[in-house]
Amino acid sequence: MSTIAVDLARVKKSFGDRIVVNELSFTIARGECFGLLGPNGAGKSTIARMVLGMMSPDAGTITVLDEPVPARARVARVRIGVVPQFDNLDHEFTVRENLLVFGRYFGMSARNVEAIAPSLLEFARLENKADARVAELSGGMKRRLTLARALINDPHLLVMDEPTTGLDPHARHLIWERLRLLLARGKTILLTTHFMEEAERLCDRLCVLENGLKLAEGKPHALIDEHIGCHVTEIYGGNPHELAELVRPYARRIEVSGETLFCYGPDPEQVRMQLRGRADLRLLQRPPNLEDVFLRLTGREMEK
Repeated sequence: MSTIAVDLARVKKSFGDRIVVNELSFTIARGECFGLLGPNGAGKSTIARMVLGMMSPDAGTITVLDEPVPARARVARVRIGVVPQFDNLDHEFTVRENLLVFGRYFGMSARNVEAIAPSLLEFARLENKADARVAELSGGMKRRLTLARALINDPHLLVMDEPTTGLDPHARHLIWERLRLLLARGKTILLTTHFMEEAERLCDRLCVLENGLKLAEGKPHALIDEHIGCHVTEIYGGNPHELAELVRPYARRIEVSGETLFCYGPDPEQVRMQLRGRADLRLLQRPPNLEDVFLRLTGREMEK
């Protein structure tokens, strides 16, 4: 068995004249969480669909769990769990019935599903909702049920497309906690997301995308150190281009995005002192993050 769970080599996908995935290559090791990070339209969902064999690449090769995809996608999918971007639960069925129906897709008997359902519901913190109809659940509960359903075949690989979109912060943190438990159990996760914090918290490595093109790849903190490597001061109010000239002597780099001036430098207090007395300005000093990496690589902030 290979140590590589997913291997994409020079994969390309277009829709008409629009290139959605552009000569993309990456590998995912077994047992790691690999993130595809980028704004909507970056090609993340298309990549996930190609990994699942639901869409064929125009060029390049894809290997998933030692199987060529899409040629043997059906064989590979037996060992894959999927959490889609949008809710596709059956709202007329109960929580338990959703698990039972989904287990049938993998040829599991009702007895086998009933045997593992309690542990899945406990994992998803839904043990008290087993007989509730899905329509009665909150958004966070539905996402946790979708995750539990994806685990019904004890998959080696989980493909998760924007798993926390639309959730409140509490529900999002609960999903992250569950995913960390799965990683501790040795599961492999391919995660698409546009949430910077999600990528930093969960991903061992990630690929930053824009318009289907890889901008950078590596460990989150290594990317931050490589591309930023210093403190950030965000300055709001006033003319950002005029303010840039005032603080430029104290900055390694200046970026302007909309009405915000981003000042990158080793000593943010010097920037604050230079702008002291400007009541029209608001300053935020913080450590660098993946948003800064995206801004550095593209010249604009991440579009949600």
